[in-house]
Amino acid sequence: MAVSKARVGVGFIVAGVLTLVFGTVLCFVGPLIVDDQIVKNTVIDPKNELTYTMWKDVPVPFFMSVYFFHILNPKEVLNGEKPMVEQRGPYVYRKHIQKDNITFHPNNTVSYREYRSYYFEPSMSVGNESDVVTIPNMLVLGAAVMLEKLPYAVRLMISATFKTFKEGPFLTKTVGELMWGYDSKLVEFLNKYLPGTLPSSGKFGLFAEFNNSNTGLFTVFTGRGDIRKVHKVDSWNGLTELNYWRTPQCNMINGTAGQMWPPFMTKESTLPFYSPDACRSLELVYQRSGEMRGIPLYRYVAPTTMFANGTVYAPNEGFCPCRQSGLLNVSSCRHNSPVFISHPHFFNADPVLLDFVQGLNPNEDEHGLFIDIHPLTGVPLNVSIRLQLNLYMKRVSGITETGKISEVVMPMIWFEESGYIDGPIVSTFHTNLVVLPAVMEYTQYGFIALGLAMIILGVLVHHRAKRNNCDGGSRPAGDATTRPEEKDPLLQEELD
Repeated sequence: MAVSKARVGVGFIVAGVLTLVFGTVLCFVGPLIVDDQIVKNTVIDPKNELTYTMWKDVPVPFFMSVYFFHILNPKEVLNGEKPMVEQRGPYVYRKHIQKDNITFHPNNTVSYREYRSYYFEPSMSVGNESDVVTIPNMLVLGAAVMLEKLPYAVRLMISATFKTFKEGPFLTKTVGELMWGYDSKLVEFLNKYLPGTLPSSGKFGLFAEFNNSNTGLFTVFTGRGDIRKVHKVDSWNGLTELNYWRTPQCNMINGTAGQMWPPFMTKESTLPFYSPDACRSLELVYQRSGEMRGIPLYRYVAPTTMFANGTVYAPNEGFCPCRQSGLLNVSSCRHNSPVFISHPHFFNADPVLLDFVQGLNPNEDEHGLFIDIHPLTGVPLNVSIRLQLNLYMKRVSGITETGKISEVVMPMIWFEESGYIDGPIVSTFHTNLVVLPAVMEYTQYGFIALGLAMIILGVLVHHRAKRNNCDGGSRPAGDATTRPEEKDPLLQEELD
């Protein structure tokens, strides 16, 4: 009996050791299995149904919210007084994104054009596209700065042309007209006799060239063969570098196209991406960790140096000629018009910019941009990109429409492009990339705990069996007289 118990104990010990070894091996192999699945599913490949669909059609809600800086005192501004603005908005548009002309290449890259279209959402907006606002007239005030070095007589002729077409220094138009274009005799004249002067050949509007258009021909790496390169831009419109800026570093096309990034990110990772709308590469930095619906995330934000001028941040010298820090001069890629990009309300910019305009109130919660990334896969969970469009304007002699306007970088609009993972895709994402890895992790620790328990149980059983065996064999032979109840009944019967 003791021998059989000892064997049972040894069996428990052996099974426990095997279970412990399996659990320990799983601790090392499990993460490798998960990582291998992530690599297979993040490669740009039509066979990867979940991530390929997210990349190709972006099936999550995406919106553009637009805010106008309505000028309250246009006549006073024309006389040299400080502009007073009132923020109007948001006017919200649902943004539809779809990649087309997708072509895979033998060198593990894929080319595509991404088309975008916008649809007004009245229920999410403060008003309708019929609302009227007043902003600077880019055709007049922008052209005045562009042409200020021409001979005085030419500037007088330009001013006469503005008067002929009844173009003044400020526009009072509906939101829809300012966004998508309005009829203008001057625009028709320029498009007919000076084609290419304006960015659009149709109506003139702030976003006229964005709607029903594409962002250019992107060629990105699929990640096959090297997952660290997935989504990274190989070329844009056939270019591997830009020609807008003054230094090779500023002309580099870095990072991805701004929708997904390579997997296995750490807190030291950054988010570089190329933005055709900003005409340059941008880079976000890690701020903090967090969670969205049970999914872990890293939040990345714009560094304070993103739009800093060359004096504050030397590497940005190539983006000059610069003005105050916090402004990006995009005139070189916007038909030389004096247009500047900044964070909304001049957030993270030189405070002097706030002194030139009344009505601005920058703060990080409302005006800072961020991207929340699932670090294991590089997939964005929540995105909010906020930028402001500004016009540099001043008095130009000979062009009487500029009056006595003081030199100022005038905010016109700011917009936020935002989107977040929602609906069934969240459940799929959570199950595949959070629940299953967690189950595997708990399983490996379960096997280790079970193995240890079986080893301990086996040792106890074996030890007890061995002790019982030793106790039975230590009693002296023939000791039948000490306890009557231990006498052999057959022997007792013969003696009687």
